[in-house]
Amino acid sequence: MFENLSDRLQEVLSGLRSKGRLSEADIEAAMREIRLALLEADVNFRVVRSFVDAVREKALDAEVLESLTPAQNVVRIVLDQLTQLLGSDQDRFALSPRIPNVIMLVGLQGAGKTTVAQKLAYRFKNQGHSPLLVAADVYRPAAVDQLQTLGGEIGVSVFRGDGQDPVNIAREAVTEAIDKLKNIVIIDTAGRLHVDEDMMAEAEAIKAAVNPDQIYMVVDAMTGQDVVNVAQAFAERVDFDGVIMAKMDGDARGGGALSIRAVTGKPIKFISEGEKPSSLDEFFPDRMARRILGMGDVVGLIERAQAAADEEIELEEAERIARAELTFDDFLMMNQQIRKMGGIASLIKTLPGGDKALGSGQVDEKALDRMEVIISSMTKAERAKPAIINGSRRSRIAAGSGVTVVQVNQLIKQFDETRKMIKKMGMTETVTAKSNRQNRRPKKGKKNRNKRKSPVADLGALGKMSPADLKGLEDLLR
Repeated sequence: MFENLSDRLQEVLSGLRSKGRLSEADIEAAMREIRLALLEADVNFRVVRSFVDAVREKALDAEVLESLTPAQNVVRIVLDQLTQLLGSDQDRFALSPRIPNVIMLVGLQGAGKTTVAQKLAYRFKNQGHSPLLVAADVYRPAAVDQLQTLGGEIGVSVFRGDGQDPVNIAREAVTEAIDKLKNIVIIDTAGRLHVDEDMMAEAEAIKAAVNPDQIYMVVDAMTGQDVVNVAQAFAERVDFDGVIMAKMDGDARGGGALSIRAVTGKPIKFISEGEKPSSLDEFFPDRMARRILGMGDVVGLIERAQAAADEEIELEEAERIARAELTFDDFLMMNQQIRKMGGIASLIKTLPGGDKALGSGQVDEKALDRMEVIISSMTKAERAKPAIINGSRRSRIAAGSGVTVVQVNQLIKQFDETRKMIKKMGMTETVTAKSNRQNRRPKKGKKNRNKRKSPVADLGALGKMSPADLKGLEDLLR
């Protein structure tokens, strides 16, 4: 989404870093480039003017220019202002004490409300809640059936009502939630191709009927600055609480996402990057600002890894993996957890310099599927002791998995490279240090039950990887 803007801003800031001292002329030249970069990204011109003026004022401060590292101070100022532009930590999402919580989704047709409704339900279900989806879009052909299908995919009930009156459907859905002990109701309302009076009146009527705890406007991040005008129209009539940016994985310039908070005063609550139900993430302004400036989002990566590492393994096994004594079963487990984290491309983008390391190429996500098929064609002994896989065994594995011997050889090479990368990331020290803190003397007659999460969750060291290491990680699944 922000690739072009990110490249431009990083280029400007890199030019400042190359100078030992900064003059007012250097600052002014950098501000011109930042202004052009934001305008080219389709950011609202008033927002651009305010942003650049704020950065210039702070960057021209005498303490900044006369400091030992003026360029670093300017980078910090740009980061702070960009974070402020995107929102604040006080805009975090929180459920109300009311049961059931009623969440209403509004927006134009095609913005992605129905898929966002599914993703919200999936998120709440994984958090231990019991959501109910409500199909209140009775106009778009097959909209109700689409929500029914999406709800079935994640095991969440969908209320259809009479399929005629959206207001009655919403009202009856709340009653249904109370009867069926559902604590969250998510209402998918109808949209139009553009803002019109009928749509606004219907949204107002549903709001009056169910008194939703929170109203979210779903916007297509690829519509650019036009999304700001739509958001202003909804804010005047429905007074929504926040924005959910859908399709953030698209190739638009991202100006709408940068402008909407400043122009409407409504915070971005969630962003959606991908088609999977798990691809909805809470929005953190500081993390997004760091990603735009090429600083990565290692904190978000670690949180995603911890959520994915739901399988516990014995401490001794974790130490074995950390010593790079991998088996193909371990390799399979790691690949499955990478899939849970959103795939290898998503993982690389969250690392410092990850977007540049990824470049314009595309990672072959289907490589994970091929890996599982090939490993499944190995015997138990081969998975446990990869060294025994000779030429004849490779031919048999290739025939059993429907691939070529070359592809089997590539997997084995990737396996060896992964072992080297684990050593390079310093996992041995991480696991061994934790091991030393454990009681090494289990009580007599009892097995040591010390366990730890899979080492895939220990991703803090990824933040220290060099661009060459990042490129190597990408090449493993190219």
